[in-house]
Order: sequence, then structure tokens, then C-alpha cells
Amino acid sequence: MAGKLYLCPTPIGNLGDMTPRVIETMKSVDLIAAEDTRNSIKLLNHFEIHVPMTSYHEYNKIDKGRVLVEKMLEGQDIALITDAGTPGISDPGQELVRMCIEAGVEVTSLPGASAVITALTLSGLPTRRFCFEGFLPTEKKEQEKVLARLKNETRTTVFYEAPHRLLKTLPLLIEAAGPDRRTAVCKELTKKHESVFRGSLKQALAWFQENPPRGEFVIVLQGADESLLEEERRQSFEQISLQDHMQVYLDQGMSRKEAMKCVAKDRGVSRRQIYAALLEEDRD
Repeated sequence: MAGKLYLCPTPIGNLGDMTPRVIETMKSVDLIAAEDTRNSIKLLNHFEIHVPMTSYHEYNKIDKGRVLVEKMLEGQDIALITDAGTPGISDPGQELVRMCIEAGVEVTSLPGASAVITALTLSGLPTRRFCFEGFLPTEKKEQEKVLARLKNETRTTVFYEAPHRLLKTLPLLIEAAGPDRRTAVCKELTKKHESVFRGSLKQALAWFQENPPRGEFVIVLQGADESLLEEERRQSFEQISLQDHMQVYLDQGMSRKEAMKCVAKDRGVSRRQIYAALLEEDRD
């Protein structure tokens, strides 16, 4: 009978956030795969977990992943842990999960600490709809793609950031989303010096220029205002003639009736008004 993969969240700062179920699970498995065994041995010693460990990280995730899957197919249960938080979020855990699923190995994820959710709920910004971007890509083209989406992204967006990059990232967010977009910059979550700066991106940049960033950061960025985006969209359509606007949809293969409906929606008026305006233009 095949073993099982357990995704076990570890504290993001406060050891008190280690759940009894995670501790019990880690004590019961045959092997623990850790992102950094030198870091994780302290955690295991603290909770008196005496289970063999092996490394599983970004640079060995494929080869070691195959080894771990083989062990589980042979019947071993394995717990996967990351340096902090829930495995599979901004770490190679997702690759091992994929390999297990393809091999028919059962996977279960235990609830626990997550910097994404902790920061989001602390932010005071809308939480009903949100997306997670992790760390901004360092490759310029990929970074530009992520930033370009922010102007029209109406969901709250969560980023991770290192202290030495924070003062480079905030200006990029200002350029992409505007200086007045609301943000919450969370520092050292669950730790002794946890703090949250809430305000505009412009205010956040000024604050951290005066108070050099130290510790790990999570940036929560409010989404774009949907009503303002809609108004900008309507104004952009007003720059073209009604006939040209109609032609955009007619060229897509729509009937005249369907095109009028879309044009009316774009311009925030009724289809009857569009019909009347087109008749008037035809008479002219």
C-alpha cells in the first residue's frame, strides 16, 4: 500500500502557531522533507520530533522529488515542510504535489500558518476577492507583465518582499498603480516587532525612506476602483465615432443587433439610444 504526502505548515515567526495536529503528524511519518534541514532541525528539536530529515528545495526538486515519490510508492509516509508557512506557496512544494498526483500518491494539506492570509486579514483592505503574486519577478520582462496588470486589477493583490528590495519595489508599484492606491505593508508578521503601515503607496514610500526597512515584508495592495475604470473605458469609446465603434464588433462577426447591444453597454446608454443615433448619422 502506498504512503501519503502531508503538507505541514510551520510557524512564520511565533512558535506558538505550530498546531497540535501538525506536530502529531510530523512525529508519525517515516520521513520529513525540509526546505533547509539546518533551519528545520531547530524546529524539530523544540517540539521533540525525532524523525529522519532530508532536504527538498528549489535546486533539487526534480531529482529529489522522484526519490520521495518512489519512497511513498513503497509505503512510506512523508511530511513536507518549508522554512516558514504553508508548503507549496512560493516554494517548490507545488512540484512535489504535482509529481505525487501523477504517480497516484495521496496528498493531504494540513491547515496552519500562512503569511498571505495573515497579512490580508490585517490589512483592512477588501478581502472578498484577492490574488497572490509572491515575490516580483527579477527578470525585467516578467516583472513588467505583472506590474502592467495592476492598473486594471480590481482584486486586492498580495506580494512578498525582502527588506533590501522594498525601496525598489514601492516606486514600481507607484508607477504601475498610482501614488494614491491604498496599501498595507506588513513587517515581521507574528513576531515580537510585528507592525503594519497603512496608507497610500506614496505615504508608504516616504515612511520607509525615513525608516530603513528591516525584516520580512508582505505588501497588500488595494485593487483598482471599478467605477473609475468603467468611466475611463466609456470616455475612451467617446473618442471614436459611433460608426467606428460599431465596426469593431461587426468585424468580430457579430450581427448589427448584437453590435448595438455591445456599443450601448460600452457607452453606458440604452440600445434604443444607439439605434436612434445611428439613424440620425445615416440621415446626415
